[in-house]
Amino acid sequence: MKHHIVVKLLHPVAAGLRVPDWHHFIADKSTVHEQVEPGINRVMRDHGLAFWVTREYAAAGETWNEDEVRHGLDRTYRLILQSDGALPPGLVEEIRALPTVDAAHGIDVAEAPLPEVASETSLLGPSPGELIYLSYAKALTRGDPNVRVAVLDTGADLDHPELQGKIAHHANFVDLAGLDTREFIGHFRGADDDVTDEVGHGTHVSGIIGARGLRMDEGVAPDCTLVAIRVLATMVRDGRRYGAGIVDNINRGIKHAVDTAQADVINMSLGIKHAGGALPHADIIRYALSRNVTVVAASGNDGSPERYYPGALPGVCAVGAVTAEGAVTTFTSYGAPITCVAPGTNIYSSFANHGYAVASGTSQASPFVAGSVALMKSYARQQGGSLANNTITDLLERTSDKVDNQLRNERAGYGLLNLADGFKFLAHTMTSSD
Repeated sequence: MKHHIVVKLLHPVAAGLRVPDWHHFIADKSTVHEQVEPGINRVMRDHGLAFWVTREYAAAGETWNEDEVRHGLDRTYRLILQSDGALPPGLVEEIRALPTVDAAHGIDVAEAPLPEVASETSLLGPSPGELIYLSYAKALTRGDPNVRVAVLDTGADLDHPELQGKIAHHANFVDLAGLDTREFIGHFRGADDDVTDEVGHGTHVSGIIGARGLRMDEGVAPDCTLVAIRVLATMVRDGRRYGAGIVDNINRGIKHAVDTAQADVINMSLGIKHAGGALPHADIIRYALSRNVTVVAASGNDGSPERYYPGALPGVCAVGAVTAEGAVTTFTSYGAPITCVAPGTNIYSSFANHGYAVASGTSQASPFVAGSVALMKSYARQQGGSLANNTITDLLERTSDKVDNQLRNERAGYGLLNLADGFKFLAHTMTSSD
């Protein structure tokens, strides 16, 4: 396999050097660079390694914008080795130790268990929407088509009856070519526009946000626009399914959601542990937040204080799950600073192959919050205003229903999402600012 090494320099290479981003370089090698920076060039030469230099990210425009520069995206490069073989021991550490290098790491596949799903069934009892007073919010707005929610996940069933006409843009950033893929199923080579969801996880999440309501509850934000970005392939190990993807490729999907898809909200019903080096997704999440994109993520499903990323990153709205009775689930991970909790057990939604299924997890709770944020942004837009991320965070913290007498609970954050109080507060805030 041809290894990739991601390097963040303290300063970008010569301004006149037109280095292509790796995503386009893999498909078109008409522009080739084989030198990046004297120190790195020497280390690679000492190990007898020839490499191509690419950028980790593409600029949002003709030149790098201020936010891209501030978060170091313009000085992050991907070195692609030209020959197959194992990386020499200590190579990445040597590069990382250079005085011109800010950070460096190899490419690894990160994996996370996917929630177990049940086949289509009939569920009795109140709908999850009743638990969060969704009808109150929908009386004020059903969403705005100009507000886009990007679902970064296992893809989507674009032709599902519940999602037809809902997904305006889609892209696939899963490319595991060159890695050991014996445990993977389905499509996992070649980043392209194929977002076929072999597992159903992304389709399930998308339905919670935007379903038409034909054979299931209508989505939280039915009139908002969905974006499907596939960043996870499917791995099967010992009979259990995992969503798996390369962290750096997921980062590319996040930037695509911000720059190309122009998302207002990003839902990431996924999470990975920190395995050393820089925190996963840190630079690109800071970039998304600086562009006023709200990032909502699942807190994790192992019921432990383990931190899962991006949920554990500052500024991300980490979401835990509650039962139909409003009690925090035992499986909700609480290492991330949870903002609020939302319905996450026995959630009935769209699934792969035009189907429907029931699933439980913080993966299901997260889109309830992402869809609710999209409704809030829609309402603000329809009132002639806009909402900054810090305003949304403040709103959720003030109006969620506390689970005890503490301001913030470790396992429940600021409490259970309450859209009646949330929209009353939002309407008051917007009226006061006129």
